[in-house]
Amino acid sequence: MTVDSQVRMALDVACHINVFARDASAELLPAALDAIAEAGYSRVVLPPLGPATTDATALARLLSDRGLTPITIAGGQSAGADVSSADAEERAAGAAMLRSVVDLTVALGGDQMNGVPYGPFGPPTGPTPPAAVERAAREVGAVADDAHERGVAMTFEVLNRYETSLMNTAAQAMAFVEASGSEHLRIHLDTFHMAIEEADISGAIRLALPKLAYLELGQSGRGALSAGVVDVADIVRCAVDDGYRGRWGVEAFSRSTLSEPVADMLAIWREPYDDARVLAEDALQVIQRGWSASTVGRRAQRLSRNAPA
Repeated sequence: MTVDSQVRMALDVACHINVFARDASAELLPAALDAIAEAGYSRVVLPPLGPATTDATALARLLSDRGLTPITIAGGQSAGADVSSADAEERAAGAAMLRSVVDLTVALGGDQMNGVPYGPFGPPTGPTPPAAVERAAREVGAVADDAHERGVAMTFEVLNRYETSLMNTAAQAMAFVEASGSEHLRIHLDTFHMAIEEADISGAIRLALPKLAYLELGQSGRGALSAGVVDVADIVRCAVDDGYRGRWGVEAFSRSTLSEPVADMLAIWREPYDDARVLAEDALQVIQRGWSASTVGRRAQRLSRNAPA
């Protein structure tokens, strides 16, 4: 089954580069971008890149030549550059790092920046103090406003409890946006993380809908969307019928397509899939099933059938 043109027009779907390649190096990137474009995606999610070490002109050309628009990622904050810190200089350094990723996004021709801009990424050692959450929200909100002025939508990803203690649920994400004071900061939800943290995934999506700009589809085992405990097609159906019109993402990880440090950081110890092309095509088919089952999708298909030849 191929993904029909109606779905391609109706849904704006990105594929994470790490589905195909361990990094964005000159040796691996062209083939990975070719495969993503050939599978039918319009956008590609890039890994965290160093703005100072990335040849933005060359990378932008590679993307443009394949008709792909990039979504960048701001990696987690680090010691000495952390927007959640009580130290003003450390907060300023963290915000500056985020703004450098905004600069890179613009240079690449992108209009969206995802990531974990609110604090460190990795196994937390305890709860995040409320004051740190508030500090992070204010700093991230200010960057989001600046990014908006430059044509870039800034989102933040809600992670599971094993990767951060700052926020783990859609309800916490909505509170974070409110605390940010920004009219432009947006939420990125991921069904992999939601399957761990949310009692009702579709209900959580409905809660975040006013600020939701990126809905990433990931399976429980990090492999094919059609094989796992998450009913991805039904989540798509519900989200579309609930009014979600933002972008979608496909994410999967296999140890052989990641660098060893990244695989270790993400706890990818095995090979949930061994054919990236099959996984990418399967994902679009799952998304199509969900869209086709939605009220919106069924209506569009009826109109298409009844349209004059």
